[in-house]
Parts: sequence; C-alpha cells; structure tokens
Amino acid sequence: MTPNTPSTPLTDTEYLALTRRLLDAIEAQTDSWLQADVIDIDAQRTGGLLELSFPNGSKIVVNTQPPLQEVWLAARSGGFHYRHVAGKWADTKDGTEFLAALSACASQQAGQALVFSA
Repeated sequence: MTPNTPSTPLTDTEYLALTRRLLDAIEAQTDSWLQADVIDIDAQRTGGLLELSFPNGSKIVVNTQPPLQEVWLAARSGGFHYRHVAGKWADTKDGTEFLAALSACASQQAGQALVFSA
C-alpha cells in the first residue's frame, strides 16, 4: 500500500461497520491483556472515540472520522490518519497499516511489546 493508492469507496453503513469492528477488536485485545495480567490498560469508548490509558499516565486516542471515512490515531509519537485501502486501514502519508502502527505506539508507551491484531 502506497500513499498514492486510492482508498476503497465505502458506503456510510460499510464504513460504520468496519470502524465498529476495529474499535471492538482493540477493546477486546486490551480486555484480554487486563485479564491475563499482561498490562493494566484502561479502554474507554464513547461513540466513535476510544481512549487507551496506560499505567504511566500516557494515552492513545483512536477516533473515527465519518465525514472523511478515516480513522485517526493520536499517540505520544504523533497524529496519524488512515483510510480503508484494499481491505486494510492504511496511513494516508506512508501507507503503514493501522494495527501495526497502533502496536508500535502502544509498545512504545507501555515500555513492553504489545501487538494488536484483527
């Protein structure tokens, strides 16, 4: 996926279903880590916004942007925008896949390896 690859056209219903599944998967992973005593990450969701709070006080925010059909990621390392391309959420600048970027940001902020998967 390159930044020049066009995003996959989605209906509003498809976009909402995809983003709901994405946020559900992130929440499920954080719940799993909490139950397995891997790390104490608090996940709070309000509509299309999911906030992950780490033990050191840092946060990661994942926010859906329906008018743009994007997903935004805000972390200590910066802010990133993703569009749905060829079945994946790809960074609008460099094509990085969303879950890979979320994993890298979460690992950095947690001080330990954390991998989010679909």
